[in-house]
Amino acid sequence: MKSVKKVLLGLSLLTLPMSILFGQTVVTPDSSNTSLDYKTEVYRKENIASKLPIPYAYVREADVLYDKTVWRMVDLREKRNLPLYYPTKPIGSRVNLVDLLLKGIDSGELTAYDTDDPNNEFVRALSKEELDRKLGAKHDTIQVLDADGNMISQERIQGRKTDRVMAIMVKEKVYFDKKHSVMNRQVIGICPIFFDTREDTSGEEGNAAEPVKKQTFWIYMPEARPILSRHPIFNRFNDAQNQSFDDYFMQNRYDGHIYAISNVYNNRLISEYTSGLDALYEAQRITNEIFDWEQDLWEY
Repeated sequence: MKSVKKVLLGLSLLTLPMSILFGQTVVTPDSSNTSLDYKTEVYRKENIASKLPIPYAYVREADVLYDKTVWRMVDLREKRNLPLYYPTKPIGSRVNLVDLLLKGIDSGELTAYDTDDPNNEFVRALSKEELDRKLGAKHDTIQVLDADGNMISQERIQGRKTDRVMAIMVKEKVYFDKKHSVMNRQVIGICPIFFDTREDTSGEEGNAAEPVKKQTFWIYMPEARPILSRHPIFNRFNDAQNQSFDDYFMQNRYDGHIYAISNVYNNRLISEYTSGLDALYEAQRITNEIFDWEQDLWEY
């Protein structure tokens, strides 16, 4: 009788999911992958939708020989950064970076922080009204003619102009870990840059003024990693080898020039003491300085 009970117990254990037996967390696919998307596929894509972010490696203070805070301006219109900008409008579950961040903010999963404090970008949370205003959303009243020819007031609502976000500012920690003998770049925060178009005031017709680049809000990267890891970023070489937005940032696949670096002048921007072509030369000089610091550690 005891042997029969043991056999039945063994069979019941075999029917249990492996995640329960080994105490693993079960992650359900993201709800944004709608059934409409699966109608266009020949197999169910569940890898990215149920993915968890890879934890950061532990770093001891004694192992860090070099540490700098760097702000990098990433133009989303450059070829290497296009997967962050397109599609400008959601296509099924496929969205761009800004729409994904806004989705997380609207659902309460992420917090949008104000950009007024240049030293600490994660202090004051923005309200929905402030966020809408920074992204060009408008809510006003206009006068229109009705069917009888009378002027009536009509409410006009313009949504967020996310297609005007053509760049992002990335705050990074660049540090050398002597334990693993590697120079790492870890993203701390992301700030979308809104290109506000203005009419030309020079009086010449057909000429548009240079767009005004405005910082909108800051996102704290460790808080955003769960939602970034559950959404794929487009791979133009192979649709079957998509990676998540989190993988994209963890592997530093974006391309941008240094916009500011921590210094004795209270983190002043490069644009505050130089401009034009000289600003690009200064950004390249800082990049080479970080690269040379690492290379000087080795002997050949």
